[in-house]
Amino acid sequence: MHPQIRVRFRFFGELNQFLLPSRKNRTFFHAVNGNPSIKDTIEALGIPHTEVGKMFVNNRPVGFTYQLYDRDKIKIYPQGVVQRKIRPKFILDVHLGKLVRHLRLLGFDSLYDSGFTDKQIIKIALQEKRIIFTRDICLLKNKIIKWGYWVRSVIAAQQIKEVIRKFALAKQIKPFRLCLECNGQIKQVPKAKIEAKLPLKVRQYYDKFYHCSACRKIYWQGSHYERLKKVIREAKKLS
Repeated sequence: MHPQIRVRFRFFGELNQFLLPSRKNRTFFHAVNGNPSIKDTIEALGIPHTEVGKMFVNNRPVGFTYQLYDRDKIKIYPQGVVQRKIRPKFILDVHLGKLVRHLRLLGFDSLYDSGFTDKQIIKIALQEKRIIFTRDICLLKNKIIKWGYWVRSVIAAQQIKEVIRKFALAKQIKPFRLCLECNGQIKQVPKAKIEAKLPLKVRQYYDKFYHCSACRKIYWQGSHYERLKKVIREAKKLS
């Protein structure tokens, strides 16, 4: 039987979103058995380690492997805006099917399959160095995940704004390069090659076409095009 110790926590910023109301935006004491790691204790309080930025124990910076001791005074800060030198790639869970289309529209390599299991998502993320986007907090508590983000909003139009700001994506937008359906590359295709597959009115009124090199979905600048351009314009303004 491990002896119980008491430590003092203070979480800052958006990390308070994960805490019980009685613990939000204040210092509180927390009892644990033995000397668990700070990572395990933070996640037991409901906060995925992927949301955590700097950590200080007794005013000294620590890492996730630090083991807690009685009377430790702990301050935990959230991740700031995440900036990456390499253009980021993403993988999304089953809850974010609309967000993935927005990301692809803006030119960000984003994998999605409603049949993906958590294990598959984690495996692909590690193999391909992708950031996991999810609405499932428990998924992000897996210790082998390095990069992940819990999407706060449940509305797709707000979700894309949220992740653009969080990952500083506005200046990296390169629209109309990826298929909204499968993430494949979009390339221009001669009308003559796909004319037989087009609806009658589309054949009559449009001459410039594109198709996905993977799934062969055909695109043209129809009535939806102006709406998509508006989404892109608004996204580029975010910072």
